Amino acid sequence: MSSAAIEPLDRRADLPIRLAERGWRARIIADGAVALVILAWWLAARGLPEYVLPSPIRVGQDLLTLFTTPALLVHAATSTLRVALSVIAAIILGGVLALLARAVPVCDGIVRERILVFLNSFPSVGWAILSVIWFDISNFSVVFVQVMILTPLCLVNIAEGLAELDDETMEMARSFTRHRPRVLVKIVLPLLMPYLISALRISYGVGWKIGLVSELFGADTGLGYLMIQAETTSNAPRVFATSFAIVLLFTLGEKLVIDRLARRFAPTS
Repeated sequence: MSSAAIEPLDRRADLPIRLAERGWRARIIADGAVALVILAWWLAARGLPEYVLPSPIRVGQDLLTLFTTPALLVHAATSTLRVALSVIAAIILGGVLALLARAVPVCDGIVRERILVFLNSFPSVGWAILSVIWFDISNFSVVFVQVMILTPLCLVNIAEGLAELDDETMEMARSFTRHRPRVLVKIVLPLLMPYLISALRISYGVGWKIGLVSELFGADTGLGYLMIQAETTSNAPRVFATSFAIVLLFTLGEKLVIDRLARRFAPTS
């Protein structure tokens, strides 16, 4: 065998090693950039009062306090539960609307051109104020705001998934059974899983962002409530710590739940 034929085989054998090296280099560069940002933050904070820009060490101490003090940990757990419930409710509501638009053609215009347009354009602050007027300060008012804002995101993703369903596959499923719930569970839902996970990923990230807005207006617990308390007392370390707590909670939820679901239901070639 000639050396020209051996060389491509050698390159293929080295491919996993090269990919691993490239991955490590990218990770080192990313972590190095984060370290440089923290260093620049520490240097800038040295010349400024704490209520303007606290040091990363002071913020880290307050962040640790958030997750080790039971009274403060309750706020983090409450915000997490609200986001989880809101995301689940929004996916269910968006899925029902998308299925209604597909199953009943006369409803397609109502869902797409009326309900979706309204939910997409209605301001989040308006939902927050209305929720306090309608439901007073409560857990339900916070979840209501998040569901109203997340539902159009889920509706669009699920509707796109339904539009991509193979007509031949659906016809074959109907030839085996006329039982619509069985077709939904056995055929439609598995084919929709990539779109459902995409809706879950997007709504989970947005849910944490709007969760603070809803808690600022209509809650006496949660991380948003802690943030508004910190703002009234000029407690900048607590504001930073609360923000980083949300980043940590979001990352944990994405890595432990969403990424696992994405791998579990990844389409096979």
